[in-house]
Amino acid sequence: MSNQQKKDGEIPKHVAFIMDGNRRWAKNHKKSIPAGHKQGLEVLENIIEPCSRAGIKFITFYSFSSENWERKKTEVQALMKLMITALAEKSKKIAQKGAKVRVIGRTQELPVEIQNGLRKLEDMTQNNKTINVAFALSYGGRQEIVDAVNKIDKTKISEANISDNLYAPEYPDPDLIIRTGGMHRLSGFLLWQSAYSELYFTNTLWPDFNGVELVKALNYYANIKRNFGK
Repeated sequence: MSNQQKKDGEIPKHVAFIMDGNRRWAKNHKKSIPAGHKQGLEVLENIIEPCSRAGIKFITFYSFSSENWERKKTEVQALMKLMITALAEKSKKIAQKGAKVRVIGRTQELPVEIQNGLRKLEDMTQNNKTINVAFALSYGGRQEIVDAVNKIDKTKISEANISDNLYAPEYPDPDLIIRTGGMHRLSGFLLWQSAYSELYFTNTLWPDFNGVELVKALNYYANIKRNFGK
């Protein structure tokens, strides 16, 4: 998963999204918080195809963090219901986009109905080759590193062994991480993998993110010369 110096203008192979702003969007539009999350889900689905058309091969969505469990019980319950509905309504649509789905995180903490739906979605899309799409659910970057280390013989710990035991070792490190909503932090997202990622922050709230905003982020990336300390 080592990075290589890119040529100026090259499309990133892996783009990761921190989808922030659903609740603020709902407040701005005088809607309920679940309505904000539902709109955010629509954007998630609709951004897969533009990424694929742009030539991006891997995308990862920070969908539900380990810290999100600490939100109000009513909001967490609404999110779980939305996931169940989304799995029922969106799975075939995502499969038809040619996406091969991967789920990362401590998914055993999710309701059993969601776990089953996620496994079904992974199985349904395992032979798709258009684009690789990962959903980070019940995910924390520090937890991922701890889980990786716990799988390794303690006499053989190395950077390579840790990388090989992350949740999705087949995914390359993200070239570009896009965070919406105006905050300038990673919030525990892909901490190991983001060592050399370019970071793009936008004030646009996730429910307002679209293909035009994606192009802005890709243009930003295209104008960066990445030397990786060389």
